[in-house]
Amino acid sequence: MQEVAQRAGVDPDYLDRLVELGILTPAAADAFSPGDALRARWVQSLERAGVPLDGIAAAIRDGVLSFSFLDVGAYDRFAGLSGTTFQQLSAQTGIPLELLMVVREAVGFAEPRPEDHVHHNELSVVPLIQLQLSKGFRPVAIERWLRAYGDSLRRIAETEAAWWNSEVEMAMLESGMTEGEMLEAQADLGSQMAPLIDQALLAIYHGQQEHTWSQVFVEHVEGALEARGLYRRLDRPPAMCFLDITGYTRLTEERGDEAAADLAARLARLVRRISQEHGGTPVKWLGDGVMFYFREPADAVLAALEMAEVVGSHGLPPAHVGVHAGPVVFQEGDYFGRTVNLAARIAEYARPGEVLVSQEVVDAAEGGPVTFTEIGPVELKGVPGTLRLHIARRPA
Repeated sequence: MQEVAQRAGVDPDYLDRLVELGILTPAAADAFSPGDALRARWVQSLERAGVPLDGIAAAIRDGVLSFSFLDVGAYDRFAGLSGTTFQQLSAQTGIPLELLMVVREAVGFAEPRPEDHVHHNELSVVPLIQLQLSKGFRPVAIERWLRAYGDSLRRIAETEAAWWNSEVEMAMLESGMTEGEMLEAQADLGSQMAPLIDQALLAIYHGQQEHTWSQVFVEHVEGALEARGLYRRLDRPPAMCFLDITGYTRLTEERGDEAAADLAARLARLVRRISQEHGGTPVKWLGDGVMFYFREPADAVLAALEMAEVVGSHGLPPAHVGVHAGPVVFQEGDYFGRTVNLAARIAEYARPGEVLVSQEVVDAAEGGPVTFTEIGPVELKGVPGTLRLHIARRPA
């Protein structure tokens, strides 16, 4: 019982109480299953949220509710608590306590106390942090990485839970199943889908890694050749343009996935037509915007201004756009290189409704029907040095 109570993060007396109420039904005295540990943890969460234990017990007795689905394989991934506290783990590994505590936040829970016990899945993160620190990684960089993982995976998990509810649970209830039958049936389906979801998630992640690492590799090669005088700038370089929607993530969270999908579809129709009219090509659709390729920087600026205006006039959140001109590498339908990275960073810096361009774009687009107002040397996130940026406007 002591081991199960520890994994569940509850007192042994609490387990006794759950057994008395019939919420836990061990096969024999102290013969608890891994599912019992998860049941105890989740039931305690329900109680803390204001759900009465007596009510839960009555629903189980009446057959209205069942937690037996927690015994299926899909729930084995939810690790219990270890016997080690964060304070002890810090002393054992030499990892700063504050950094270890960020791991708890990365997996989706509130900041722990030093005396709280570490989850077994959190222990799996520790070897990588140890290696990073041994190679001179700064703790602030590791913390940033942990929080990025946590935030991105939280959004994936929340989206997954939303379509599971709409496509599985609600569909089963609408077919006539009781709540208890639905919980059992969805758990069986979850056991079939969980390994396939893991497989798909890892495959997509590896694809994203290849894309990002290719981008970094191209930039390293460009930098090395440029430093040796072996890299000749193009006289008329192409332009990359990034258009992002302001507040897209917040809108998705407030209005749901259907509203986000509708916004993306409307945005796609608008900007595709405008970019093509100016000789541009939509390269890919991102979570909150679009990436374009233009053969002529002047055309990229005209298209960017028109897109920013049209997006705002069609009831969509304002767009902010960044344009940079320079050499790019084309591979498998995508574009790579420093030019792409800088265009994305410029778009991030632009304010809602604003089109920002680099000095290279101004030089290449000079003489066109656009005015440029320099905002001075600007430092951009992840970009060494400063860039001369300009606000593009149509003449009054």
